[in-house]
Amino acid sequence: MIISVRRLFAVVVLGTVLAACGGARETPDQREKATPRAGSDPRVAPGAAPAPQLARPRSGLTPVFERAPAGKGAPKTVALTFDADMTADQGPRAARGERFDNPELISTLQRLKVPATIFMTGRWAEEYPAQAKAIGTDPLFEIANHSYSHHAFAAPCYGLPTVGQDAMRADVERAFSAFRTVGAERVVPYFRFPGGCYDTTALRAIAPTGVTAVQWDVVSGDAFATDADAVAEQVLSGVTPGSVVVMHCTRSAAPVTEQAIRTIVPKLRERGYRMVKVSDVMRGSATG
Repeated sequence: MIISVRRLFAVVVLGTVLAACGGARETPDQREKATPRAGSDPRVAPGAAPAPQLARPRSGLTPVFERAPAGKGAPKTVALTFDADMTADQGPRAARGERFDNPELISTLQRLKVPATIFMTGRWAEEYPAQAKAIGTDPLFEIANHSYSHHAFAAPCYGLPTVGQDAMRADVERAFSAFRTVGAERVVPYFRFPGGCYDTTALRAIAPTGVTAVQWDVVSGDAFATDADAVAEQVLSGVTPGSVVVMHCTRSAAPVTEQAIRTIVPKLRERGYRMVKVSDVMRGSATG
């Protein structure tokens, strides 16, 4: 549900299965939320078509998108999004062999011809530059910003370290720089807060970057899950026309996502849904 931008201080309580990686799972007691207004402010990323954005509210805060409007006649589209999480200080764990990537998942999406939006951290792109470039040059996908550090922009947030207010803008911009460095081309001006945690301070701090913040309305529960069927059922039971689903592209923290996708995609298609990118949901059209 999308509420009015004037109601920025709505309380949001997240379940313990919120898809957030990088720390212990705990529930933030309050979350300030901003709401999009109609309109667009396209920005062209190198090699990509113009991506729709929401008009910035009069307050100057970053606009927030959750899902397409639902209702009678709404197209049966759904955006599957995958967070490629890697926290800035997890380099030693990667060096010891922990895998924060999931190439099998990407291969399955390609085989099933599923358009998807990958919310990638800059640190992930640096750790897996060849994969980041491959994802960012595949027309099936678009890369969006999930911060550089995967540190929280508001607290408490699932045990994640926090980014100082003065460093928030630079953190977002550093991630975009990392994508350019590895050669990713299909980069869109969308941002997902680590853990989904934000407040008005964060929305104001990153507004100069020109991004639209993208949340979700369906939590897959794939983070730390071990039962692929349960993940699939949670997604299938939550999707409605225009939904945005949050999942993960990290083997160590979401080991059954690829298996769940092999159930989710055929079932959604049987129900008449088309998988699309976030850009397509925003512009109200379907291309997948």
